[in-house]
Formats: sequence, structure tokens, C-alpha cells
Amino acid sequence: MTIGNGKGPKDLRPKALIAWSSGKDSAWALHLARLAGDYDIVGALTTVTETFGRVSIHGVREELLMAQLKAAGLPPTIVRIPYPCTNEIYEERMAEAMRAAIAAGVTHVIFGDLFLQDIRAYREAKLKPVGVTPVFPLWDMPTDALAKDMISGCVEAYIATVDLKKLPASFAGRRFDRQLLRDLPKGVDPCGENGEFHSFVAAGPMMKGRVAVTVGEVVERDGYAYADLVSV
Repeated sequence: MTIGNGKGPKDLRPKALIAWSSGKDSAWALHLARLAGDYDIVGALTTVTETFGRVSIHGVREELLMAQLKAAGLPPTIVRIPYPCTNEIYEERMAEAMRAAIAAGVTHVIFGDLFLQDIRAYREAKLKPVGVTPVFPLWDMPTDALAKDMISGCVEAYIATVDLKKLPASFAGRRFDRQLLRDLPKGVDPCGENGEFHSFVAAGPMMKGRVAVTVGEVVERDGYAYADLVSV
């Protein structure tokens, strides 16, 4: 685990990790949290499926994740899990990461959750016993307006994963832009908060530079379509 402090030893703000999925919501949560300036964000907490060497659920290559975090100025805190992974194993490994973070002085974790109350309640329940406070900068923002704000705010993101029960595979690999929002079927959340899709951010105001990527092969597996994003 590597936790840095971009503000130096005199920064007395509470230390926080950003729960980093590699996608647009966590990236925008980072952006808003930095603008607010309430926390010293000292690293990114990301789950990586060790079997594949990819960000869990999003399917993004680990080398792209590392390039992305470097551009965002976030030291990585990687939680490695197997595939398949039981909830028990996930919680054990996450608890281990949180113990290390607490020992390094972290008191808050920032999440990009939007409106799923059960997910928020789960995070609050798991963090409360260890004395860590969850923070939700995007909570209850209207997702149609939020999606447009991200696009207007120069976020460059690509759809990495698609739930085939909710969207056709042709959406995998597409740029997250206004045309995509217009093409989404009725009932699909513009930010994909119900799991319809997941994304990878290549550039935006939360990053110092662009991660150059191209869209490779789209693979369907276990009811999902994964666009293999490759660095160029």
C-alpha cells in the first residue's frame, strides 16, 4: 500500500482515499472533492481481479489503471481479489486494506455513488465500526444533468463494460458523449448507476494529462460485453 500526501506535512485537513473504479463517477467525485478542498486526498482504493490483472467489474487492464492514477496524481492502494470471489473474501481483503489506511492516518473514503441507497448503507455499515467516514459528493444529483456536466467538463470516457440484459454489445467501447446519451434505450440511467454500463476515463479536469487508449476486441462473457481498452 502506498499513500502519498500532495500537500506536504503541514496539510491539516482530514486524510481521505478515493474509491476508484477507473470510471467517470469516481473521477468526477474526485474532481468535486478537490474543488471543495475539504480533504487531503492521499490515494486511490481500487479492487483488481488478480486472476485477470484487471479492474474488477470494469475489466480495465491494470497497466491502464496505473497510467490513469499517475495522471490523476493518486498513489494506488490495490485490493486484489480472486475470480470468482466470495463476499467473505472480498470483505476480508478490503478490511485489511482499510486497517493499513487507518494506520497511515486516513479517516475518510470518498465514493462516486449516485442514488442506490442499499449500496450507501452497506458502505456506511462496513466503515462505521472502524471509525472511517464515507463521503458521497455526487449523492442525489440528477443523473441526466450530471452526465451532461461530465461531458461539458471535458471528461473523456469510454464504455468498458456493458450488461447485456440492459444494453446491446454494440455500446461497449463507445465514447461517453452526448450522442451516446441520445442513443441509450428508455429506462437506462444516463450514468449507468443501475449497472447498465461501466466506463474508463482517459482524460478530464481531475487528470494532468491524457491516457492514450484505443478500443480493441469486444468479448462477451458471463452476460457482459467487455471492450478491451489498450494503451497506444
